[in-house]
Amino acid sequence: MTWFTWPFRILGFACWFAWQVVLSNIAVLRDNLTPGQDSAPGIVRCATRCQGDGELTVLAALITLTPGTLTLGTTREEGERVLFVHGMYAASAEALRTELEDMETRMLRALRRTGVSS
Repeated sequence: MTWFTWPFRILGFACWFAWQVVLSNIAVLRDNLTPGQDSAPGIVRCATRCQGDGELTVLAALITLTPGTLTLGTTREEGERVLFVHGMYAASAEALRTELEDMETRMLRALRRTGVSS
């Protein structure tokens, strides 16, 4: 990845995130408009690979903007930045953590001019 592909990566991430917001809205609407509850709420601790406060803030905002998830707080533990996230529709804590790590990887790949190493 180079700085030349950077604008295209940002555009690709914006499209991906918009689609995730649509899917999340559908899940929340379906749960609210049908009888019963499909939610499985939980809170997870998610270590991040964010290098600065800006990246961490963007990640926390993206999580909160997605219906069904909410960033509760952040801390720094042993040099790594950690988010605490509440999710409404995760099958398990590990499933929610996996979804958050995928979002973080996509975001970092889009925001960093040289991309992100896995």
